[in-house]
Amino acid sequence: MPPPLSADRPAAQPPGRGPVDALITQTRRLRGEVDAVRRDAHSDGTGPQGRWQRALYDLALHQLNDLDAHLAELRDGPPSAAETPAPPPPRRGAPRSRVGSAEWNLLTDDAVWSPELYRLVGRDPATPALTLDELPSLVLEEDRPRLTAMVTGCLVDARPIDGEFRIVRPDGEVRSVHMMGEPVLDADGGTAAMWAVLRDVGELRRGQRAVRETRDSLHRHRRQAQTERRVAVELQQAALPPWRGLLRLAHQGPRRLDVAAHHLAAHTGSPIGDAWYDALELADDEMLLSVGDLTGQGPDVAPTLAMTLGALRGMAMAGTRPAQLMSWLNQLLDAGTRPALAGAVCCRYRPQTRTLTWARAGHPAPLLLRDGTGRRLDAPAGALLGATPGAVYGQAEETLEEGDLLLLHTVGLVPGDGRGADTDLLLLDLAPRLAATPTARDCVRMVVEEFGTSDREDDACVLVARVTPYDA
Repeated sequence: MPPPLSADRPAAQPPGRGPVDALITQTRRLRGEVDAVRRDAHSDGTGPQGRWQRALYDLALHQLNDLDAHLAELRDGPPSAAETPAPPPPRRGAPRSRVGSAEWNLLTDDAVWSPELYRLVGRDPATPALTLDELPSLVLEEDRPRLTAMVTGCLVDARPIDGEFRIVRPDGEVRSVHMMGEPVLDADGGTAAMWAVLRDVGELRRGQRAVRETRDSLHRHRRQAQTERRVAVELQQAALPPWRGLLRLAHQGPRRLDVAAHHLAAHTGSPIGDAWYDALELADDEMLLSVGDLTGQGPDVAPTLAMTLGALRGMAMAGTRPAQLMSWLNQLLDAGTRPALAGAVCCRYRPQTRTLTWARAGHPAPLLLRDGTGRRLDAPAGALLGATPGAVYGQAEETLEEGDLLLLHTVGLVPGDGRGADTDLLLLDLAPRLAATPTARDCVRMVVEEFGTSDREDDACVLVARVTPYDA
């Protein structure tokens, strides 16, 4: 604000047109650049983040438009009352006046308003300007004490006015107005008058409110996403085995299989994966081995994964054979409230006879490595789980030998291999090296070193089981 004015000070002259014109040019150039960025923004504006960005862009453009108008007024100077005809009363749809000025003479109790102020408050320019005593009649009742305090501080203590209040126009519209002013001092230092600039800040405040609300909405959305993510991780950790690296079997009984497994996370680093591996000791010394993956990623996958793995374990513990188990899992996913597809392979191993009974659902078949060579087991028929109601799943049997390696993996163990065929060939090429590896744990480590690339787009799992001598 400029220093207090003298009552006999000559009228201020507008600044030179050159510097202000340069500022106007810069403002308009910046406005065009902001508008271009807004139009080129990639966000579709439908989510909380998009709405927040759109509100910020609109607020910035609105403020730049106001700055352009203010600079133009600064360049041209205030209009002379003698030169400027009184404007007609505002018509519906007429341009909205945003800034007006006024001066109140305390010695004569006269008031002078600019035409813009008349339009801003909705009064007929032919009527007398309101005095300071009459001014509160325009103001919303609960805001009148604020206006009185500002005016009193200016007149009594010579403090500048800088505050907001709401006015009620004759048509009932409520507008937020920002008022800035100063006392005008006479030659003796007393307050002779008060002048002020009043600005309609309703759209500005609405823009700020929109930014604030969308920002709060975005924060709530993020907090909700974080909560859902935490719950999903906890659910997955509760449902999956308590390992993420090497598999450990719970009981210390007769040796059946030397088993190890590993989960390879996607490059996103999300703790919520869509792939699983499992090994479970069953009745009669039998064992369940399975790997699989679900469509999708993130928190929405965790409940379906927990349900699928829980059902698989429960049916296996009840003695369900692999083909029937796949059929019932298919019905479960098809009837679920969350549409999902899953690929899986389920093996049941009986150590007394070294018999492997297995079935699959849209998933790569197990690989059998023996004496330094390997092959893919002949796969029975089996569609993806959840894809076809009433699908029928075949079942196969294989007799294993002591020292055999059984290797199960999910699709995507090798990045970019969407069907698993290339992965099988690459794993079979490792057969001589894997055969010379003493433990299943070392075999898994070799596979992970070979295929554990950092640019993996999807989760993947690998499980290795080595046939050991059976001790009754």
